Amino acid sequence: MRFQLLGPLALADGPDVVVLQPSKPVILLAALLLHANSTVSAEYLQRAVWGEDQPATARAALQTCVLRLRRLFTKHGVTGTSIEAVPGGYRITAGPPTLDLLGFRDQVRRATALAGDPEAELYTLKDALSLWQGSLLANVRSDVLHRDEVPRLSEERLRAVERVCDLLLGLGRCGEALVDLWTATRVYPGHERFHEQLIEALYRTGRQSQALAEYRRVKGFLLDELGVDPSPSLRQLELSILRGEDLGAGGGSGAGGIRGAAGIQGAEETRGAAGVRGAAGAVGALEPAPATLDPGSTPPAALDPGSTPQGVQGVVVPLPAPAPVVGPVPAVPHFTGREAEAAAMAARLTAPPPPDAGGQRPLTVLVSGAPGIGKSALAQHVAHLVRDSFPAGRLLVRMTRADGHPRTADEVAAEVAAALGSGRAGERALLVLDDVVDADQVRPLLTSPDLAVVVTSRMGLGGLIATHGGWVHRLTAFTEAESYALLLAALGTERVEAEPRAARHLASLCGHFPAALRILTARLLTRPGLRLGDAVEWLGDDPLARLTLTDSPDHSVSGLFDRALGRLDPRLSEAFLRIGSGPPELLGGTGSTGGPEGAVRKGSHPPVPEDVLEQLADAGLLEDGPPGPYRIHDLLRAHLRRTVRIRNRRTEKV
Repeated sequence: MRFQLLGPLALADGPDVVVLQPSKPVILLAALLLHANSTVSAEYLQRAVWGEDQPATARAALQTCVLRLRRLFTKHGVTGTSIEAVPGGYRITAGPPTLDLLGFRDQVRRATALAGDPEAELYTLKDALSLWQGSLLANVRSDVLHRDEVPRLSEERLRAVERVCDLLLGLGRCGEALVDLWTATRVYPGHERFHEQLIEALYRTGRQSQALAEYRRVKGFLLDELGVDPSPSLRQLELSILRGEDLGAGGGSGAGGIRGAAGIQGAEETRGAAGVRGAAGAVGALEPAPATLDPGSTPPAALDPGSTPQGVQGVVVPLPAPAPVVGPVPAVPHFTGREAEAAAMAARLTAPPPPDAGGQRPLTVLVSGAPGIGKSALAQHVAHLVRDSFPAGRLLVRMTRADGHPRTADEVAAEVAAALGSGRAGERALLVLDDVVDADQVRPLLTSPDLAVVVTSRMGLGGLIATHGGWVHRLTAFTEAESYALLLAALGTERVEAEPRAARHLASLCGHFPAALRILTARLLTRPGLRLGDAVEWLGDDPLARLTLTDSPDHSVSGLFDRALGRLDPRLSEAFLRIGSGPPELLGGTGSTGGPEGAVRKGSHPPVPEDVLEQLADAGLLEDGPPGPYRIHDLLRAHLRRTVRIRNRRTEKV
């Protein structure tokens, strides 16, 4: 059993995760876990549970809470961890394997010890950050903990993020740093160090005008909101850019030290990747060195169900930045559903080799399906379930650029080899090859018996399975129960079960489509006072328009479908628009060719060739029937019809 504190407080037992419902015993548990292995005074626990105005019976009520918490442990089968009554208070024991906060701090300490090996330090820090799974203590209703503890924990995470970006800049991987920095600067607009790193990364990727525009933006924010000028290091950075100086890699491995695990050890002032102010605010000299330029590309939508721990929070990204190619597999917040698929994938990835296979295992598990159906989320969730079986590491490998163009196999193979360089020979590693476009991208990576591979793709990739074997899991929309479970996990039991019929109606309006449900929950989380019944009417007026994040328009169902159509051959795209906006018989159901009932009637639409339908199904855009051999998801059909209407209106105006 593992306690998850870096997000909603939860209990995890292998694939089973229970997010605890808000209650006073849950507050007590959070307070004890935040100070695991230390005595926590009864006075502090009482303040955490009841606030500053405690009832006269607080001490007796605290003992009752302890008893209820112990019963909760028994109910969920928590063993090996107990709450001890000690002089002056209570104590809970835990270690890195049983508490994610301690696991995070342990990984940060290991990263600090790897300061001489930037690649290894970077990998270890990213693995540590993958333990963060959403809004910290979202289900713990304690003003004291949110006031006193959450900011301290958030600072630990920010130090690690700073260090990751410093390392990326020091290694010349400025394009990867941009992805994290766009998010960090928008979520923490007053954090000047992130702005320094972003401006440097933009400049070193050949975007001088963007770098200067970003400097002007943060300068305006500091003056308008805080009444202060930018720091000396920011001003020096602007001057160096105006002079056209090189801001080369410098001492990336030592840039901006990290605060220690308990937030006590001071951040070391060093010269960072750009020689600008380090994590604790020191100002260093700008030292010229050859600049490393990364090709620019557009950013991926941050709202993939398998996204980062803050996945449902939209981020304003004014101009695109490239995505990292290879990194640790991030955790998936609020993962629900897909129990059968997850269990089957985990069993296949960890099964011993067949007796007659000479020690070789089948290499590939393929997860396919429509865009936004949850392929990445499932693959990443399973990668965390089987982490103990892959001591050499688990890597997420992005197989497409954010503009949809595939990365070359040679490019990806080089990145994977570099990332696995610190692995231990003879031990297994797991690759999650995310968003594969064709089989030729994958085959060069299926060369080692020590590698297990999970492929996610919108394509069927039948040729890959034919030549290399493996198993296929083709995902469809959620069931009603799975959709309801997702709403419970994301919005909380109290809000959902207060209006269960409205919650189910919302799920139906989303077509039980995972990406749509994720966007909906993000919008509802930002509007906690909106009743679900009112949200039904609000969403039902125009689901496609409402299923978007207003502060990040790229994160929308329509945008997701548009990007999928943009990947198609233009002839296929035109055929799909015709199918989606036409009558059902175009999909081969009743009224299509093939017999007296299926004969094409006079004046009806001409039939769509079978090979076109097959290609669209293989691309994940058509689902298996009934009725007929194929069907289109309702949200996708609505999007296609709206696209055709908009195009027709534009044509009429011309």
